[in-house]
Amino acid sequence: MWRYLVGGAAALALGLAGMFLFEGSASQETVLPPPPGAAAAPGDTPALPDRVAEATPKTREERRFDRYDKDRDDGVTREEYLGTRRKAFARLDSDGDGRLSFDEWAAKTTTKFAAADRDRSAVLNRAEFATTAVKRKAPSRAANCPPPREDEG
Repeated sequence: MWRYLVGGAAALALGLAGMFLFEGSASQETVLPPPPGAAAAPGDTPALPDRVAEATPKTREERRFDRYDKDRDDGVTREEYLGTRRKAFARLDSDGDGRLSFDEWAAKTTTKFAAADRDRSAVLNRAEFATTAVKRKAPSRAANCPPPREDEG
């Protein structure tokens, strides 16, 4: 029973310490220095443009709707909705007969297996199988992120 009391007291103490730490760091405001070459006389206020253009960003769902609405009539018909699937089907239907056989459907996988099977034994060993792994790209740093400052180490 005493273990529960000690554990509860420790959890309460950690919670209070975190709350005080958060409150203390939230009240401190960091003021960044002005960019180089932007020295202004005291009392000068920067001139603001007369009119600021407002961007109206489209939501993800609006952009998706617009991709499907090919004729821009503000409605997605069944044909527009199935258009991407028809294109994907046509790419797979290599003989163009309107029917998808298993070999047509698995063509990419069959080709990948044949390329990995270097000794043509119809069996992939561990080294050959490792070559079939999907090549993942490392996440690139966003182009609009500034480089780290020299004083940040």
